[in-house]
Amino acid sequence: MLYSEKESIYQMVNAQLTALLEGETNVLANLSNASALLKMNFPLTVFAGFYLYDGNELILGPFQGGVSCARIALGKGVCGESAASRQTVIVGDVKTYPNYISCDSSARSEIVLPMVKDGRLLGVLDLDSSYVDDYDEIDQRYLEKFVTILLEKQNGYFQCLRRKHNVSGALSKI
Repeated sequence: MLYSEKESIYQMVNAQLTALLEGETNVLANLSNASALLKMNFPLTVFAGFYLYDGNELILGPFQGGVSCARIALGKGVCGESAASRQTVIVGDVKTYPNYISCDSSARSEIVLPMVKDGRLLGVLDLDSSYVDDYDEIDQRYLEKFVTILLEKQNGYFQCLRRKHNVSGALSKI
């Protein structure tokens, strides 16, 4: 995909996310639509979804893709690394990455973005592609904006999550 084409798609995706979130306060609906939006606009994507931090570990949240790991410890795998460092992690070839957790054999590259609000870890956004080296600085820039939009629009839920540090408890009250 050409860089200009990729940027155009991301601009459209971020605008669509803003529209999808408008007026909807249910976090499960919004995270589900957000993952579907990414999966449908990037055809090489084999997984697009969220892991939510419960204060101890990452718990699988809404996603599009095959069966996935339900729990990931901080520091374990690309998701756990991103969560622990609170930095975006891009892996060009997961087959050669020493800390990779294989959930889908068709995944070849991965990008994981931390979801941090007011200095507190809330979870991560995880995308896997069937193509080696599919993610780059353009993906990072636009996906970081995607996460920012999501965190701003779901502010009430994430305030609750920050207070409780318990995703399971917060989700059960929605």
